[in-house]
Amino acid sequence: MDNFFKDTPDFKFHLEHPIMKKIVALKERNFSESEKYDYAPINHEDAIDTYEKILEIVGEICADTISKNAEGVDVEGPHIENNKVVYAKGTTADYKALYEAGLIGMSLPRKYEGLNFPLLPYVMAAEMVARADAGFANIWGLQDCAETIYEFGSEEQREKYLPRFNRDGATAAMVLTEPDAGSDLQSVKLKATFNEEDKKWYLNGVKRFITNGDADISLVLARSEEGTTDARGLSMFIYDRNDHAVQVRHLEKKLGIKGSPTCELVFKNAPAELVGKERFGLIKYVMALMNSARLGVGAQSVGIADAAYREALKYAEERAQFGKVIINFPAVYEMITNMKVRIDALRSLLYETTRFVDVTKVYEDVMQERPLEKEERMEMKGYAKLANVFTPLLKLMASEACNVIAYDSLQIHGGTGFMKDFPIERIYRDARITSIYEGTTQLQAVAAIKGVTTGVFLEQIKNYEAKVFEENVTLKTKLQEMTVSFEEITQQVIDTHHTELLDFHSRRLVEMAGNIIMGYLLLLNSQRDEKFNKSAKLFINLVSSENKEKFDYINNFNIENLDLYKLVPTELLEPQV
Repeated sequence: MDNFFKDTPDFKFHLEHPIMKKIVALKERNFSESEKYDYAPINHEDAIDTYEKILEIVGEICADTISKNAEGVDVEGPHIENNKVVYAKGTTADYKALYEAGLIGMSLPRKYEGLNFPLLPYVMAAEMVARADAGFANIWGLQDCAETIYEFGSEEQREKYLPRFNRDGATAAMVLTEPDAGSDLQSVKLKATFNEEDKKWYLNGVKRFITNGDADISLVLARSEEGTTDARGLSMFIYDRNDHAVQVRHLEKKLGIKGSPTCELVFKNAPAELVGKERFGLIKYVMALMNSARLGVGAQSVGIADAAYREALKYAEERAQFGKVIINFPAVYEMITNMKVRIDALRSLLYETTRFVDVTKVYEDVMQERPLEKEERMEMKGYAKLANVFTPLLKLMASEACNVIAYDSLQIHGGTGFMKDFPIERIYRDARITSIYEGTTQLQAVAAIKGVTTGVFLEQIKNYEAKVFEENVTLKTKLQEMTVSFEEITQQVIDTHHTELLDFHSRRLVEMAGNIIMGYLLLLNSQRDEKFNKSAKLFINLVSSENKEKFDYINNFNIENLDLYKLVPTELLEPQV
């Protein structure tokens, strides 16, 4: 199988984005660390070369190890043995390969034995790992927890926990969900109690649906303030598995991502360390952790979609019906071309969002060493504003498209796709979770609608529009027409001053904005590389009709009809005589 980095030229294209010079220079402190670490880059070109070499290693491991183990892992899955989760053999081999290559803790500073990578190359690695095995991507991707410890933990906690990722291959988990607190995390009840005698915190309670729950290092959301019932009483804690105070009571049996253990955990006087300040667990620390996780699901979704597309293309080029291979039938080649076009668009949105987050985070990192200049503070604030609304937009658009692409790929396989003879059966099952975990699509719409109502999306759309060359006037005009319709229908909904109506149409409005944004991103990509010309043209034609349909639905919607959706009348549920 081809190297996953080499067979996807888009990675190099996105690494060469102009803003990467700013990101790399800030991340590398103008390359001052080259004097202290012999593996630190000496200039921008050296840094990009390093990223590419590391990503090539990731691509090789994905092709030669992870993807080849995926089917066996899906069949075997993890199990519990002596109160410990034991991975499938293939999962253990996958993690060992990445660990031995030094790819655990990629974005951590070198001081803590990391590679000090920006998020962009790390997210590219995550996309490749997900393409190879979406379930394993969860286990490897939870090294995001190390970033949270670095961002909010004390220096003592950083020195204690962070080197373990690269040095020991430590695994991580974010332990948030409870039986009665799924999406509503402010309802978390797991209790954190401070013992005055030994000056330690202890955790008691149950957590459910915890990905990789029996990890070496866990970040746990718990209620530290007695008598509280909302987010203000929650704090974040580090639990170390070496303390052996948690029972792994159950492993969930799942539709997909079967190699990734999903645990029910019982904390019994489990010693833990407070991260940051009390009461900030949900309102600050978990929100930051969840945003990283949503970016990760965006990468996972693109990786799964790419895997599904490649399986569809391969099958359609080999499968003959009625005297010719099926890729020559319009009904099939339309589906396959639309898959590729959407993946190009989603990947552009993924890496645009990642760049916004990257600039924000590198400035936050710099702030730990020196105050920012006024211009730097303003720039960080602007990118943070974009990151906050683009992240849920990405998660929504990528996960939903991932499911559609996996569905279409299985359809192209016909009856064989429904069997376990081809990888698409597993890929199709793995795709389904992406629009559910780390915040459902419906919750992402609630978060992303702020980008619509505050004008952040529209402002960025205008920014993109100003960068389009004159020779692209036809596609630019079509995007401008879509933007006018988006502005008009958004204002129409806002002017009703009907909060429930805005919520009802939020997903449609967010998707309209997302389609325009991705259209512009592809058009701007084509100005840097003509290989995107086809995707830009086809995608813009495709989504212009989708946006028109959403516009017409909202425009013709009668507010009075909202009541018809609220409850199913009981008489419709009763048998008719």
